[in-house]
Amino acid sequence: MIQKLDLVNLGHAFPEVAFSDDYIIGTYQARIKTSSIEKLSLAIADEQTTGTWIKVGADSIEKKRRFGAKVVSIYEVPDRGSDFVEDLPPLYIIQIAFPIEIFGENIPMLLTTLFGNISASGMVKMIDCAFPKKYIERFQGPKFGVEGLREVLGIKDRPLLNAMIKPNIGWTPEEGAEIFYNAAKGGVDIIKDDELLPADGSFCPLKERVTRFMEKEKMVFEETGEHTLYSVNITDSIDKIKDNAYRAIEYGANSIMLNTYTAGHGALKMLADDPNINVPILAHVDFAGAYASATYTGISAPLLIGKITRLAGGDFQINGHPWGKFPIPYKMFYRSFKFFTQPWWHIKPMMYACSGGTTQLVVKNCIDALGTDIILAAGGGVHGHPDGSEAGARSMRQAIDAAVKGIDLMEYAKTHKELMRMAQMLSPDIMKNFDLMK
Repeated sequence: MIQKLDLVNLGHAFPEVAFSDDYIIGTYQARIKTSSIEKLSLAIADEQTTGTWIKVGADSIEKKRRFGAKVVSIYEVPDRGSDFVEDLPPLYIIQIAFPIEIFGENIPMLLTTLFGNISASGMVKMIDCAFPKKYIERFQGPKFGVEGLREVLGIKDRPLLNAMIKPNIGWTPEEGAEIFYNAAKGGVDIIKDDELLPADGSFCPLKERVTRFMEKEKMVFEETGEHTLYSVNITDSIDKIKDNAYRAIEYGANSIMLNTYTAGHGALKMLADDPNINVPILAHVDFAGAYASATYTGISAPLLIGKITRLAGGDFQINGHPWGKFPIPYKMFYRSFKFFTQPWWHIKPMMYACSGGTTQLVVKNCIDALGTDIILAAGGGVHGHPDGSEAGARSMRQAIDAAVKGIDLMEYAKTHKELMRMAQMLSPDIMKNFDLMK
């Protein structure tokens, strides 16, 4: 017999009880005017598991007990007393526990369950998700991560340098290979396709592109002793993604790239979990803004681009910074980096690639903020150098060296002509007090 008290508490639990009972806890921000935040929270929990807006015949207490979500906490910010007056609707923080059994290690269903229908319910934002250790143990996460990337490239401590082929599209494999060669010879560690380049388009076929690029990679290694990763874009229709990855590796690719937020985190996990795909995976961030850029709706950026992508197996990811062409708030920049890197049982940390208008002038800012376990990702900062891509790559490496050594960028530029030339172009006013190198 179900007691009245059991019915009252069936939809509730303390967080510690939820964790011991194999639940994942989703945390939500809701700015909403309601007569009962408790009823609203219970309605959200029902909507995302066993219930709907009306009682249906097949529903039962037994189903709700096994498969239903539970409200674990409700906080009002600020915690208002009777003397508080504000025009805006109240802001609540709601935590709901979802039983692991209903989605397993299936990221598409995880996201559907935690934030599916309610993502369109008004000013409700998913701001975090807490996973018990027994759930995280089901995931592999990144194969390489920070240390693995360093080991592959043979670089122990300095920040890595990434450049994407520019222009974004329109070049032939022959043209791209020449751009690759010059950038790699100048010191770029990772060269990637632009996210706009199709995996196997008619104007730049996968086989021809990868084959030519990897020939250049071998040439550069013979000349400089430095390896270069080529992250080839394999994004495609879902039925073609794995085949693209296999073929790219067959042709010699030593890294692959997936537009994760259009292809899906399930596709990323599919690639990362495949033992035949034993190369680093770049998770590209394009389209993430559609999910994670709003204040009162969507998903928190650190949760989405950090925790979820890391869980799915991304080894490194292109992301913004506060000093670029698409500047993001410093708090988002720093917190996302922490979600990339902080200890998470066996899940390896991802490498954060600072991108989007990264120039020689902002290298020090990124390193001062995050340290040296980062990637400086520069397209225009390399290929836009007045003396070409090789000189542009050298100037970026020189900017990195100056920042790591603690030497003022302009002082370092006095004895490094590639850096001086780029700094002059980027900021003529800064250079007016220096004798320009001939």
